[in-house]
Amino acid sequence: MAEGHDRESPVEDAIVEKWKREQIELKEKLVRKDCIIWGESTNNPFSNLNLIGGVDISFVKDDPDHACACLVVLSFPELKVLYEDLTLVHLKLPYIPEFLAFREVGFLVEAVSKLKKVKPHLLPQIILVDGNGMLHPRGFGIACHLGVLTDIPTVGVAKTLFHVDGIKKDSKHAAQIKNCLKSNGDSFPLIGDSGTIWGKALRSTQESHNPIYISVGHKIGLETAVSLVHATCWFRIPEPIRQADKRSREYLQERYPKELENCSCRIQNDERNPLKEHNNPEKEGQDLVNK
Repeated sequence: MAEGHDRESPVEDAIVEKWKREQIELKEKLVRKDCIIWGESTNNPFSNLNLIGGVDISFVKDDPDHACACLVVLSFPELKVLYEDLTLVHLKLPYIPEFLAFREVGFLVEAVSKLKKVKPHLLPQIILVDGNGMLHPRGFGIACHLGVLTDIPTVGVAKTLFHVDGIKKDSKHAAQIKNCLKSNGDSFPLIGDSGTIWGKALRSTQESHNPIYISVGHKIGLETAVSLVHATCWFRIPEPIRQADKRSREYLQERYPKELENCSCRIQNDERNPLKEHNNPEKEGQDLVNK
């Protein structure tokens, strides 16, 4: 997801106040516990899960206003991709730290709505989101936002630690990783200064020494969320998100120059095209995507 900048302008301050009110209203609808019986026994805790979604938004170098929004749906437990939706989107709202969802979530909601119309039988029972859920200064990150708006269970999965309530990437956190995450599937709670458990750090595979950070999105409990994410990890990143990330980057490498020309903003102001000086079509897709 996108990186931001320091907030200074009065206009952004006004936007933030509006978004804070909206977050409070939406948070009242948030459900932090399991609402679905995922399995019939502890031996097979996800026997009732058949379809799992993953979403990600990938950006292009030197173009913070355009990105590829991707939704994939995988079978479970096979983790085979059954559906994908990739769209070049134009992000018109500013990125403001702690308010990522207001800039990006609308495109993900549109992708879910499209799926409901074209292939409703593939609507996922749960969606893994590249970003945070309750691991957020106001306990309402993009995974929560998407879950409430679509009324689908969601889980936030982050590759880096969001500093919340005294939780930060310091020597204490490094020691926890070393002492608590010794084997595949090990986890430890992310407990803030307030005593709140914001999420969990998970060692997703034996080969992965860097943890991923799991937090509740909507309509699922934390322990279930961690178990489910771990069940989808062939690599460090859970397969639904990994596939969404991989496919969105490939889309940008292959189609960004052409799709950009069809964007309404480019028709209005073609001179902003960052690829305008690229004369070799074979090089147009190289090194465009943010890593």
